[in-house]
Amino acid sequence: MIATFRIPGAGRLKQAETARFSFDGQSYAGVEGETLASALLANGVHLVGRSFKYHRPRGFLSAGAEEPNALVEIKRDAARKTPNVRATVQELYDGLTAQSQNRWPSLAFDVSALGDIASPLLSAGFYYKTFMWPKSAWKNFYEPKIRAAAGLGVAPDQPDPDHYSARFAHCDVLVLGGGAAGIAAALAAAESGVRVILADEQADFGGSLHFESGARIDGQDGFAWAQGAVAKLKAMDNVRVLSRTTAFGYYAQNFVGLVERVSDHLQNPDRELPRERLWQVRARRVVLATGAIERHIVFADNDRPGIMLASAARTYLNHYGVAVGRNVGVYTANDSAYAAAIDLKKAGVGVAAIVDLRDNPSGSVIDEARALGIEVNFGRAVIRAGGKLRVSSMTVQPKNGGGERTIPVDAILMSAGWTPSVHLFSQSRGKVAFNDETKRFVPGTYAQDCVSVGACNGTDGLSATIDEAYAAGAKAAKDAGVKNAGANIVKGTKPKVDASESWSRGMLGAAPGAGPDTTVKAFVDFQNDVTAKDIRQAVHEGMRSIEHVKRFTTNGMATDQGKTSNMHGLAIAAETLGKPIPQVGLTTFRAPYTPVTFGSIVGHARGPLFDPTRKTAIHPWAEAQGAVFEDVGQWKRAWYFPKAGEDMHAAVDRECVTVRKTAGLFDASTLGKIEVVGPDAAKFMELLYTNPWEKLEPGRCRYGIMLREDGFIYDDGVVGRLAADRFHVTTTTGGAPRVMNHMEDYLQTEFPHLNVWLISTTEQWAVIAVQGPKSREIIAPLVEGIDMSDGALPHMSVREGRICGVPTRLCRMSFTGERGFEVNVPADHGQAVWEALWAEGQKHGACAYGTEAMHVLRAEKGYIIVGQDTDGTVTPNDAGLDWAVGKKKTDFVGIRGMARPDLVAKGRKQLVGLKTKDPKVVLEEGAQIVGDPKQAIPMTMIGHVTSSYWSENCGRSIALALVAGGRDRMGETLYVPMPDATIEVEVTGMVFFDDKGERLNG
Repeated sequence: MIATFRIPGAGRLKQAETARFSFDGQSYAGVEGETLASALLANGVHLVGRSFKYHRPRGFLSAGAEEPNALVEIKRDAARKTPNVRATVQELYDGLTAQSQNRWPSLAFDVSALGDIASPLLSAGFYYKTFMWPKSAWKNFYEPKIRAAAGLGVAPDQPDPDHYSARFAHCDVLVLGGGAAGIAAALAAAESGVRVILADEQADFGGSLHFESGARIDGQDGFAWAQGAVAKLKAMDNVRVLSRTTAFGYYAQNFVGLVERVSDHLQNPDRELPRERLWQVRARRVVLATGAIERHIVFADNDRPGIMLASAARTYLNHYGVAVGRNVGVYTANDSAYAAAIDLKKAGVGVAAIVDLRDNPSGSVIDEARALGIEVNFGRAVIRAGGKLRVSSMTVQPKNGGGERTIPVDAILMSAGWTPSVHLFSQSRGKVAFNDETKRFVPGTYAQDCVSVGACNGTDGLSATIDEAYAAGAKAAKDAGVKNAGANIVKGTKPKVDASESWSRGMLGAAPGAGPDTTVKAFVDFQNDVTAKDIRQAVHEGMRSIEHVKRFTTNGMATDQGKTSNMHGLAIAAETLGKPIPQVGLTTFRAPYTPVTFGSIVGHARGPLFDPTRKTAIHPWAEAQGAVFEDVGQWKRAWYFPKAGEDMHAAVDRECVTVRKTAGLFDASTLGKIEVVGPDAAKFMELLYTNPWEKLEPGRCRYGIMLREDGFIYDDGVVGRLAADRFHVTTTTGGAPRVMNHMEDYLQTEFPHLNVWLISTTEQWAVIAVQGPKSREIIAPLVEGIDMSDGALPHMSVREGRICGVPTRLCRMSFTGERGFEVNVPADHGQAVWEALWAEGQKHGACAYGTEAMHVLRAEKGYIIVGQDTDGTVTPNDAGLDWAVGKKKTDFVGIRGMARPDLVAKGRKQLVGLKTKDPKVVLEEGAQIVGDPKQAIPMTMIGHVTSSYWSENCGRSIALALVAGGRDRMGETLYVPMPDATIEVEVTGMVFFDDKGERLNG
């Protein structure tokens, strides 16, 4: 079936199969290999959406990823609905179902278009000045209505049945962009033998060669050359070619995120195929060949459906064989739009006129246009477009004023010039530079090992582009430092450009007829309905930075990230401020380059795999014993071990009593463990912890506190010194990753001169805590090569030997206040050693205890848990841990923060103990504390409960709390207001059991 606007013999899809699809319930036919946009245009459909704020009718602006208007919902079934898909990117397949968005009840008749009539009330920044009165209306009226109107598409309401995959890859040269520049760079790099990845967001490589009819390379049509060159690259073992793959983010150390669309273009995807694949690529060198984006012209009503970029019309014609109209007008400020008019004219499409803002341009394309009989008007401007649901005319006037002329058209092609796509370069933290001659930002100072080539580098002309790109690819391969990479590679030759097209520069800002003396709707940002007058209003209201202008107007904040609007908005702001463009600045280019689905980021991490479940080597034993587990971070930890007829409280009471009477075994494998190794290990520890470490003897342990720069407690743990150059560091269970990151960060950025290595060993060691008066008797029979006597192995010591025939690091330490040991063994032997210790423990009446009993036991001794008894604002002094801060130390992370006046001022919240006047009442953790329960509401809160338990060993409830001036309130009565009663409490010390610490030695 031949659609109305499909040109016989035009385009590259002549042999393609018919693909039937629907849009808003209407059935159409297209051809496989084209996009939804080209298929709709082939059927004469231009109206495809409504704008966000004014709900104005919108059509296609572009033919690629920069599209701001044509966002649709693609639906395969009830569960497979994807909103905000760019119709210019979505490939057509038989049976595709698409639906327009942001309209009701229909696309042609949208009730919310009344907003366009009310536009004077909805000008830039109106949301900062309205919805303030009456105050009560915000919650009950304004907010619900705003939330209902927010957004474009409708989010899916069913679980996504598709799956997504992820791959990590390393290469020597990563080439981003598959146009002429990217292909040339990839050829040069690949021919040297290095590992190359070439990625491009389109289905077919070629970039602008998709539409450039005048390009010839190596004796072939430009697009045909691109396909041949890519086929050659695919055949090379050292090259990976990724089509339909968008580079969305450029991160530190040449780490680039890519998303590959694997099956969205298929009619019946194989269920084994992922829908999308996330590539995380680390490259030695990156070549950016991301091209340039054509700019629209800012004139009145430039958003009518049927008004689009000239390059888009060429793409639809030369690649897809589709005419965007029958009587087309062209409005331009550079030569590239002439090529569009020429191609359309040669294809039999009427070209009503070319309107050129320039006064007296000259060149071969202008001569050819005139030779074809196309009317050319110099020094004139299109001051407005006619029509509503489809453009119907363009009104032309001399750009300096004069008589108007209305020309009937059914499409307008526009081009204000080309903007280098510097998004990824900027994301790499490179600094752009403004070329005043060409009026464009181009890559300036590089921050990473990358190079920009071609149009994104401001290079004009196909021949110059290929020369630059080929040389850059060869240099990138050489700089990658791969020795003998090209020993068996036959060198290729640089592609030769036989013919090309040349484009001149263009203009920035508002065109004549949309200047500061007008109030017309001349759109800068199509999706967010930002006009030239909005930009000027922002400046008039005090916005001086382009970042402020952006947020006041929302220019560049839509899903297209301002790809077509940023430069125009910047130029209009600069003109209004009376400053050069570079002085006004440039908005920040943030990842992602184009929207990325949650599915591709999440991958398999959903449902049961949303967060990895980590289990210790001893988990199977605990499970077999009927343990109840709790989640601690990602770990499953035994919470308590109930016996028949016991509830949680009875089990925990029994476990706590047994540990203090005889002994208990506890799985402490989840504690973070980090090996700090190297000649400067002690110096590094001195800088990262508050405690002194230089004089700690090998074989001894010490409790350590780690602070942030602000002086607040970050983590804690016991550290054992195994040798002069080796420390075994433990961290809290939840703190292990952040402490490792914290250490690495300081080692790499602040203390790179230290000769130290950090190794995470959390998974390598199973840790069995044996605590209680009988702990030594339980362990001793199984230990080889370690003297277990108090004299040889005093409290806070570590020895290396063997237990049950396997290596062990045996620490004498306690988190219960009893004689205690922590047995570290290789994780593979963890359960076997536990079972051997359990067998010995049974001889002495020992029990297994879980995390709840561990919490109670440590609270009885006043031992803190970071993150529970601290809240990110607690200093060592607040926690009563001044003794753990080296008094003679002159430097460590947080030392200056600790000295801040507000951190040493009186009245700070300090950790204290609390005893309820009624010993049977157990406080709620998090409960607020007041000094006067009769004060007016809202009461002045002076603290809160951090830990609270029933202690069977103490025969009463116990609690820890952060209380303002707590240590000065000893013996004072405070109050804990609760919904049903106010609880009286007495402020006490933090130690509730064995306050002299005599039980540490049995």
